[in-house]
Amino acid sequence: MKTRITILCENSVGSISGTLGEHGFSALIEPAEGAPLLFDTGQGLTLLHNARRMNKDLSLVNQVMLSHGHYDHTGGLKPLLEECGPKQVYAHPSVFNPRFRVKGNGECYPISVPSRREELEAAGATFNLSQEFRTIAPGIHLTGEVPRITAYEVGDQGLYCDCAGQKPDNTPDDQSLVLETEKGLVLILGCCHSGVINTVEHVAVMTGRRDIYAVLGGTHLGFCGEEQIGKTITALKAQGIKKLAVSHCTGFAASARLFRELPKEFQVAMVGYTLEV
Repeated sequence: MKTRITILCENSVGSISGTLGEHGFSALIEPAEGAPLLFDTGQGLTLLHNARRMNKDLSLVNQVMLSHGHYDHTGGLKPLLEECGPKQVYAHPSVFNPRFRVKGNGECYPISVPSRREELEAAGATFNLSQEFRTIAPGIHLTGEVPRITAYEVGDQGLYCDCAGQKPDNTPDDQSLVLETEKGLVLILGCCHSGVINTVEHVAVMTGRRDIYAVLGGTHLGFCGEEQIGKTITALKAQGIKKLAVSHCTGFAASARLFRELPKEFQVAMVGYTLEV
């Protein structure tokens, strides 16, 4: 059996009857050997429903990795624990920091993890927090905190740690998943607030490898300016990536540009999308 990656939560749905979309992201990783793992949990409205529609038994999942502490990636954790039993949860120490989106008109709304740590622990979560690159299972790694080294990946400017908009939040807990496969490395991104190219460079430093076969998930380019999108595409072309399957926060305009400039590599990773490597 090959390693299979299946999108369980995403903004849009594919051809599997009865699946639902939501603004969020979750990917199920079924390795060739060992138990399945879950990367992110969506908002919590569709995870369990979509898993049932796709005949995925989430009670078999022992390990859950959280890309960062936003509601659309962590909201499904509590219902998952309540229905499918205790889980080891891997995240960055800043995952429970208060987070807000502040609009230009001053409107503010919370985007933090919707459940308190104590609630999740009572429901069966055992948190394993670290900012370091680490191995979760054979051939499966979390990047940990990603250094910001590119000048152009400035990210989303509307995120703050306070509702007054005085403390910008650069989402230090943003991390991605790295799979070692026969075809090369596969990167699974949650939102990639730290930047796709920053993440690629960090993975190269930590693994000593640049043979990236596929990048899958949210790129957050939908919230970034034209300069960042353009320079990101230029850098991606130089990487020789074979598949670029975007999701969630990539946005329609950025997706259209990626498709135009990387037509052979580009795919849309909707609910039900599967990659086998």
